[in-house]
Amino acid sequence: MSWKPSAMLRYTALRAGLFVVSFGVIWGLVYLHILPAGLGKSNLLWVLLLALVVSAPLSYVLLRGARDRASVQISDRVERSRAAYQAKAADEDEADEAARAQSA
Repeated sequence: MSWKPSAMLRYTALRAGLFVVSFGVIWGLVYLHILPAGLGKSNLLWVLLLALVVSAPLSYVLLRGARDRASVQISDRVERSRAAYQAKAADEDEADEAARAQSA
């Protein structure tokens, strides 16, 4: 069986990368005094929050394909788990009925 990387792990890595890039760009704009530097010693918090606000809609638009692949992979895994659970429940029901028939 070949190893297939998780689509959710790939999406998470892409999302984190987009946040890091946004943080770097915003940090550069603050350093160049194009964006305000926050109040007092809140500069890092300001840049973090602004990077989060900027990267969220960007990831929604730019990472649509990766998010859809992760969603398909997760729903497939849930369906396999559900089918395995139902098969196991059916096996238990058959064993229970066989035991009842044998005792009667």
